[in-house]
Amino acid sequence: MIEDIIKADDTFSESTFLSNVDHIFIMILNAIQNNNIEDVRHYLANDVYVNFNNMVSEYKSKNIKRLFDEMNVKTSRITGSMITDNFITIDVVLVSRYMDYFVNDKDKFISGVNDRRIEKTHKITLTKRRNAKHLEEARHCTYCGNVLDLNASGLCKFCRKPFKMEEYGYLITYIDEI
Repeated sequence: MIEDIIKADDTFSESTFLSNVDHIFIMILNAIQNNNIEDVRHYLANDVYVNFNNMVSEYKSKNIKRLFDEMNVKTSRITGSMITDNFITIDVVLVSRYMDYFVNDKDKFISGVNDRRIEKTHKITLTKRRNAKHLEEARHCTYCGNVLDLNASGLCKFCRKPFKMEEYGYLITYIDEI
């Protein structure tokens, strides 16, 4: 399976790919607790973004915050792949551990688990265009030319235009409930 992915994507490295998935997953948890999914929008397919944005909007409307403490990824592994003429799709199972709880607008505990880490297993699917440009080429904003920091946000700090990850790398096209 990995050999087939490498044949379709000569820049693919399993360890780098899984490290990036782990990192993006933690960034998603941080974006949820910061009530700002925009920070990770460039890693998410539109329907995944809409689902997360709706979740955060619901929390805001109820004046609650969802918090994650002591987050980490225990393991992640590639469980499947599909290669077509146009796309490379990779399925990942990620096991994470964290405290997951809600607080009100006065930071008072409402519900959840805030006294120990719980372990959760997530299924994540990522998809990349076969003709995608190399991500190394994406260090400058295509709109204004300024340097991008993709770890901070998918928006250019200067012109506020979004980075289009789908032109360069893997997007999360499915993630089960967080």
